[in-house]
Amino acid sequence: MNEYWIFPAIDPIIVSIGPIALRWYGLMYLLGFVGAMYFANRRVGQHDCYWNKEQISDFLFYGFLGVVLGGRIGYVLFYQFEHFISDPLYLFDIMSGGMSFHGGFLGVVAAMFWFAYKTNTKFLQVADFIAPMIPIGLFFGRIGNFINAELWGRQADVPWAIIFPNAGGIPRHPSQLYECILEGLVLFIILNLYRQKPRPVGAVAALFAIGYGSFRFIVEYFREPDAHLQDFMNGYITMGQLLSLPMVIVGLIVIVFAYTKNKSNSGVNPA
Repeated sequence: MNEYWIFPAIDPIIVSIGPIALRWYGLMYLLGFVGAMYFANRRVGQHDCYWNKEQISDFLFYGFLGVVLGGRIGYVLFYQFEHFISDPLYLFDIMSGGMSFHGGFLGVVAAMFWFAYKTNTKFLQVADFIAPMIPIGLFFGRIGNFINAELWGRQADVPWAIIFPNAGGIPRHPSQLYECILEGLVLFIILNLYRQKPRPVGAVAALFAIGYGSFRFIVEYFREPDAHLQDFMNGYITMGQLLSLPMVIVGLIVIVFAYTKNKSNSGVNPA
């Protein structure tokens, strides 16, 4: 019989001073933001950056708001809509937790549209610049999920399965770490190798959408659906998969269009 690791119950609050508390998840958000800012400033002056450091700082602020507001609103509407209908103030109950990547992604898209308008650049140019940095936030965010022992995986008998607190006392896939590796580390490497050479406008952002959507779709087979979504679509597809499919489809359309347009404009095959 396998002896599985029992995950310790870790206090979500690292330290508190009066009413102010630093939480693990908040720290991960901060690390993701700092990492993105460092990486963005290093890219100023490179072939795919059309803005100065001050403009980049402005966008990162808009993007951070988009992640937080979009992530919370998306989680409530996509995953807790019935709770929201019965208690609309639940939307503002941030301390209870609950963030959606897809909602945060839409929030960042809105921030990109606003930033492109303000700086008189194309939306896809902004998207290409931002896409390689998003996996940084995903990497730290999933570590935060793991430390908080939330969003655990389905029941498993693999040697690395973990028994999480409040998860039924059964061994489960550490799906948070699967997402951390695939959506964070692997996607970061793929995008930043791909962007080393000039690409057609929109191609880098499209590759992110394809990569994230595909990785998330795969991990959903190992991730336990929210309790009230266990029977969603009769179990044939999860909410996470349903929300990821459009990302893959749109990404494929954009990348084909980008290369087709680039080829017709140059008359030669793109690099």
